[in-house]
Amino acid sequence: MFDKILIANRGEIACRVIKTARRMGIKTVAVYSDADRDALHVEMADEAVHIGPAAAAQSYLVIEKIIEACKATGAQAVHPGYGFLSEREAFPKALAEAGIVFIGPNPGAIAAMGDKIESKKAAAAAKVSTVPGYLGVIEGPEQAVTIADEIGYPVMIKASAGGGGKGMRVAYSADEVAEGFARAKSEAASSFGDDRVFVEKFITDPRHIEIQVLGDKHGNVIYLGERECSIQRRNQKVIEEAPSPLLDEATRKLMGEQAVALAKAVAYDSAGTVEFVAGQDKSFYFLEMNTRLQVEHPVTEMITGIDLVEEMIRVAAGEKLRMSQSDVILNGWSVESRIYAEDPVRNFLPSTGRLVTYRPPQEGAQDGVTVRNDTGVYEGGEISIYYDPMIAKLVTHAPTRLQAIQAQATALDAFAIDGIRHNIPFLSALMQHPRWQSGKLSTGFIAEEFPHGFHAPAPEGEVALLMAAVGAAIDHLLNERKRHISGQMRQASSLRFERERVVLLGKERHEVVIEDIEGGFAVVIGGQSWPIVSDWRPGEPVWTGSVGGEEVAVQVRPILNGVVLAHAGAAAEVRVYTRREAELAALMPERLEADTGKQLLCPMPGLVKAISVSVGQDIKAGEPLCIVEAMKMENVLRAERDGTISKIHAKEGDSLAVDAVIMEFA
Repeated sequence: MFDKILIANRGEIACRVIKTARRMGIKTVAVYSDADRDALHVEMADEAVHIGPAAAAQSYLVIEKIIEACKATGAQAVHPGYGFLSEREAFPKALAEAGIVFIGPNPGAIAAMGDKIESKKAAAAAKVSTVPGYLGVIEGPEQAVTIADEIGYPVMIKASAGGGGKGMRVAYSADEVAEGFARAKSEAASSFGDDRVFVEKFITDPRHIEIQVLGDKHGNVIYLGERECSIQRRNQKVIEEAPSPLLDEATRKLMGEQAVALAKAVAYDSAGTVEFVAGQDKSFYFLEMNTRLQVEHPVTEMITGIDLVEEMIRVAAGEKLRMSQSDVILNGWSVESRIYAEDPVRNFLPSTGRLVTYRPPQEGAQDGVTVRNDTGVYEGGEISIYYDPMIAKLVTHAPTRLQAIQAQATALDAFAIDGIRHNIPFLSALMQHPRWQSGKLSTGFIAEEFPHGFHAPAPEGEVALLMAAVGAAIDHLLNERKRHISGQMRQASSLRFERERVVLLGKERHEVVIEDIEGGFAVVIGGQSWPIVSDWRPGEPVWTGSVGGEEVAVQVRPILNGVVLAHAGAAAEVRVYTRREAELAALMPERLEADTGKQLLCPMPGLVKAISVSVGQDIKAGEPLCIVEAMKMENVLRAERDGTISKIHAKEGDSLAVDAVIMEFA
């Protein structure tokens, strides 16, 4: 076994590998760029080596710098994590020449499976069912359009060396193919240093199901069940679960055996994933093989009890697999939410900045439910524009799917993040969605269920009553504290606060009464009494306690004369008044938002890649105006209505802040 390993990665996956290595008694070496000098993985590792500027192409993607760091620290092996160099055939070859072990598959397997074009050829040769498409490298947009016309629309344009949703576009017409080809090619070049793309048929209403395989250097390969990854946005996974609600035992066995056969055909000898696109009728086609650890590997670990990182390390050290196929037993259900630094109400555009608040829910097992949070950030840390916008992966495990979903919903409600925009409100709302809860999924789920984007809904029904009760409880606690302020002209014993209150939940009015009960107080709404038990203190970002005997977590943010409460995906401004105060508040004029309809504002901090129009040009709704790049994704900003360009304030190469004015319309 190795004494010391280097992790050629950053963020949560670097921290994840360090945890397992530490448990195994193996020392760790972190590498970091200028942007990551104060990162969590640097602090966690036993040693850390600086490898260059913030841009990945000058640091994390430079093989020579990784090898130099290994030699300088005496690291005997390298774990690549995912992304960066994890699927570059040249990386394990260079490590081998330097006498360093690669904790991953052999270069031959990476060459055969890591390249999407070559992997489809290998799968076809192994008689694996594949999606119809053109497996050659496409030279230009004209050829891409010709191929798409032959295959039939819609088609998927994909980077051959891609992953993580980068360099992927779905096109429904020839015009979309031409534009998607250019964007996919550009993103592929900047993200992977390889601009090759190919085209394949896009299966409508598909599900994304993948099989986790594990092989050793002695010819043994097993599969560890499947993961359902159909909840995606822009081809990037958002929520994953294991097992899949679609599969039965027979289909699972068939997919698993096919994945193992493919892995054996290329002498696969590490953890890897064979991805399939599945129809609602349980038919399936080989999509690609990821020759690395997947982002969503924790859900498989939770239902199998197998530490995949540990098995990768042991296999790399030459050990045989410690389990056979018959030893793999799936236990319970696990759900993972990817928490991203992105603004769900601005079409999920990236958000950067400092984590003023970062308070994840408590990890551990209780009453048959386990909560796990894989992260690479900390409170006070910064979300950089240079790397993937993932903040954390929140994972729950429970005996049944609905219990795992409920545990996930509760954990999301208890997850406090401030300083940047994030997708927790969207994830919380999704956990309550009836279609998600029923397991009727497809990769088009988000586009179909949120066609106009996401806006936190106003609370309704039981959620509204619960939030009104929590708002009243917070106000009551503040009033109780006021009684103990020193130096008051009147004695605290003579002060009396009105028990009858009006809770304004947004524009919805709830009349409540605070009544004393044994051991505390209760909030009475509409004749129903809600006993309140909580040790929440003002200033804490999450209110936790029981309302009417039910344990809940509610996000709390102070605003002028009130708070914003968020729970179960719903959010509302909450203000608590006496009845007279409520009458006066109703007379106050409403503040109107400024009209920005004649301006194109930058929706996120980013780099202007291109300006597609000029001053005086007439434009039509839907026409591209400019391209802004952020966190390795190119975002095309389009005209919302017909008009004329009157002024352009930005130019190609400018770095813009959020809401910076890019151009104005006449």
